[in-house]
Amino acid sequence: MKVDMELERGSGNVYRDLGVPQAELRQAKALLASNIIKLLDKKGLSVRQAEQLSGTPAADFSRIRQAKLERFTIERLMNILGSFGQVVELKIKIRPGRRTHKEQHSTAA
Repeated sequence: MKVDMELERGSGNVYRDLGVPQAELRQAKALLASNIIKLLDKKGLSVRQAEQLSGTPAADFSRIRQAKLERFTIERLMNILGSFGQVVELKIKIRPGRRTHKEQHSTAA
């Protein structure tokens, strides 16, 4: 049986592609968290060892490993990386975005 499929190129932000609110913020947190996980894996650190080296609670490292990032700010994730001697450089690009459904109706009145 032949299945017709259409390929759709993503934007590079899975949260935006899925229509998740605050997609850019979530993507930034996910990228920082993935770098923390890579660092822990590269150094072979348990969450307890990471706590001892960084002063960040082991429970926070567990949350990061589980991608439970709601409690974290971008600043906090950057500080965790900094506690391991990592330098985080951000590039910010501001451009007009799509208006939300709510914004479209509030200006029409």
